[in-house]
Amino acid sequence: MNHFPKFLYSHLSRHFSAIPKLPNFPKIPSKYRPQAIKDAQQALTDYLHGTRYIPFVYAEHIAKNSLFSLSSLISGIDFSAPSFNRNVRRFLRYHPINEFEFFFESIGIDYKEISGLLPSNKFFFSEDETVLDVACALSGFGFPWNKLGKLYKEEVLIFRSSSRELKARLFKIKECGFGNISVIGICLAFPYVLRGGGDLDGEVGALLDDLKRVFVDFDLGSSVEANVDAWYEICRKMRVFYDLGCKKGKLGELMGRSKNLFFQYPEEVLVQKVEYFCRFSVRKEDVGLLILQSPEILDFDLETPVISVMGIVKHFGLSAEERDSIARLYPYVLGRNKMANLPHVMRALSLHEWFFNKIKGGNHRLLANYALSDPDEDLDKDFIDSFDRIQFSRTPIHTMEKLSFLHGIGFGENLLTMKVLAHVHGTSSELRERFDCLLGTGIKFSKLCKMIKMTPKVINQSPETIERKVNFLRGEMGVSLDYLDIFPAFLCFNLEKRIKPRYRLHKWLEEKGLCTRNYSIASIVATGEKSFIDRLYRIHPDAPRQWFENFSYQEPSNSSQEK
Repeated sequence: MNHFPKFLYSHLSRHFSAIPKLPNFPKIPSKYRPQAIKDAQQALTDYLHGTRYIPFVYAEHIAKNSLFSLSSLISGIDFSAPSFNRNVRRFLRYHPINEFEFFFESIGIDYKEISGLLPSNKFFFSEDETVLDVACALSGFGFPWNKLGKLYKEEVLIFRSSSRELKARLFKIKECGFGNISVIGICLAFPYVLRGGGDLDGEVGALLDDLKRVFVDFDLGSSVEANVDAWYEICRKMRVFYDLGCKKGKLGELMGRSKNLFFQYPEEVLVQKVEYFCRFSVRKEDVGLLILQSPEILDFDLETPVISVMGIVKHFGLSAEERDSIARLYPYVLGRNKMANLPHVMRALSLHEWFFNKIKGGNHRLLANYALSDPDEDLDKDFIDSFDRIQFSRTPIHTMEKLSFLHGIGFGENLLTMKVLAHVHGTSSELRERFDCLLGTGIKFSKLCKMIKMTPKVINQSPETIERKVNFLRGEMGVSLDYLDIFPAFLCFNLEKRIKPRYRLHKWLEEKGLCTRNYSIASIVATGEKSFIDRLYRIHPDAPRQWFENFSYQEPSNSSQEK
């Protein structure tokens, strides 16, 4: 269902991932733990500086920001409060550490990810000094040490360049009209600006032109607090629009005119609204432009209001004739729903592009001023009666979650939805996964909803089973997915026991010239077993024997199962 476009998911995961729990240090009694950690960090700092010749300030950064690696290190050291510091020092003297492991954790990379980043057959910075040199150069410019991991994960090539090239590039960015702090915020949000050592041209130059227009020409920079976090936060919000596909070099003017957006709204609100409009399945770039052109949309409550499907399309100007048409074609979408489900309601009606274009064309305020015309508008009594019965059923929570799934893909509060609900099985998350799988095969959203209304059992199968059947239909059978519009039940029959053997027998009969009539797939697959055998006999008296001996599915014997 693509509730969350991939770029938005990665955007959120980069910036809102949960803070990991601190390690337990199980061998150290809790009352001694703070001092023990401090002693171990000091011992590690002294080791890195005194023994490994790492400059003190960077040795301290590594020691103080690598608690999980430190925990692993001291787990093998017996704890004694008076001598713990000496014990750690003695341990380090005879047990050299993998310096890259401590380094990667210290720059902010999740400890669980570090093993996949460690260079093979290298333990010491002296074996590959580039990574540490780059980190030191960035830190010397003012980058927070524990945020360098953001640069490493997104643009590892930065850490393979020389520190001299990197410093030159940082000063080139400064020459565009930015100070050190703003350069750091820009680089953390857009790490690729540090990639390469040449001129600031191409997409990097276009991006910096946009940012200069916003921060310098429109004077947004004077309103940003003079700290890295504030600049990084503003730049992250700007990155949302570029991640949507908005062209670099073309947004400066628009972002400048909407500059209050970047102060007024938290990033979560911006991302939630972007995700909402992306669910209309329109160009992501158009979603970004909509929000920049009409930032007041970020104030709209697009989650809690109740809508009448007919009421809202009328509110947006759909003619009476067109409303009658959708009532005939999509009766299962009618009734009430939530504003949160509106994008998929419109996709289920094949009106999503029309609706989004209405919003983009200056009618976005219609979303904010829409309301039910009266408390009883579009109430379906049969739906309410069925809904009440769910409350007293054996599994009310499970059933309500399935109903919520159906509303989420555009089914309205009506009796047809309740009839579909009675035939779909699985948890709401399983149903979503199967629905997404069917969408992923290329079936149009509105057609898929209609298929579910006609044959609800199509989403009662695992995604793997669905994919195998669709692949066979399009591959060996050579049939378009459009055939499922008229025969969605194809997906409900067993592939190995029914679809494959019956289709292959008919194909064999045609190739041998024994069957001249063109039977439909529905006729081949859906006919009952007795009628199917009778038909084979009418085609040729020997056809049933061919079926049983060479084509029909045979249950594997016990011995073959054991193999």
